[in-house]
Amino acid sequence: MTTLLLPIFAVVISLAVLAISADKFVDGASSVAYQIGMSPLLIGLTVVSFGTSAPEILIAIMSASGDNPGIAIGNALGSNIANIALILGVASIIIPLPVASTVLKQELPLLLAAVLFSCALLIDLNLSAVDGVALIVTLFLALGWLIHQSRSQPNDIIADEYEDNVDTKSNMRSSLLITVIALAVLLISSRILVWGAVEIARAANVSELMIGLSIVAIGTSLPELAATIACLLRKEFDLAIGNVVGSNLFNALAVLGVVGILAPGDVDVMVRNRDALVQIALTVALFVFCIGLKGREGRINRFEGLAFVAAFAGYQWLIYAQEVAA
Repeated sequence: MTTLLLPIFAVVISLAVLAISADKFVDGASSVAYQIGMSPLLIGLTVVSFGTSAPEILIAIMSASGDNPGIAIGNALGSNIANIALILGVASIIIPLPVASTVLKQELPLLLAAVLFSCALLIDLNLSAVDGVALIVTLFLALGWLIHQSRSQPNDIIADEYEDNVDTKSNMRSSLLITVIALAVLLISSRILVWGAVEIARAANVSELMIGLSIVAIGTSLPELAATIACLLRKEFDLAIGNVVGSNLFNALAVLGVVGILAPGDVDVMVRNRDALVQIALTVALFVFCIGLKGREGRINRFEGLAFVAAFAGYQWLIYAQEVAA
């Protein structure tokens, strides 16, 4: 147990620092983007989405370059699962989340397509460099489509919600300084987190994939949790869902893309047979709830939120049970 104390301490502290620095990075980068002329809607669809996924992306770089791709893959899928089932689940139990934004409803099919595409590349249980490049190219195509959407529908309701969250008062110098410092802290804390996670996996004799799917995934979802709570307090429901959708889009394409390019190789069979299927099922459920099929208003109500949370609890139990059985 003594050998676990330092890694556990490192993981807890680095997760807290990650959450804080990711929030500051989003604030600084959004302010810089606003001052160079980007619209609040475009900032929200691109800069904020990237910023909230920055912990996952940096952990992917650190773990893949350190020959620990299991943590990165587990983190990518696990964070997407946590974002939907845990964060939006808990949020909608507190306050049902209606969906009024047309842009958000158009972004949801894009997320579903990205998730299906990324999971399809895992069917052969190998994530190659070609797969990684394909995912990154797809990400840039998706970003191009989002830029088009922001220009074609500049007055969408979610644009006002994004504008309320952009710092328009700070000057360029201070915003750049905050962004650079926050990014540096993100890099350092993500490296410490990967080290701690690897040491815990080795000492506890569990797979790196399990650590990535559980502790690391939940921890790196903390920026989305903080953003979602803030949105609930301001009654910005479309923004609460939009932050998760954007983050999941980057996780599905950028994080797995980084792993494929930096550490191509075999993928654990449970990623295909369990984790990818859970991610797809939750993304489909989110799509159905938010789009509002058959005349139903798009919303995540309390019952659906409870179902999400129950699914997350069941999934975490399944990971543990199968790890013990193995």
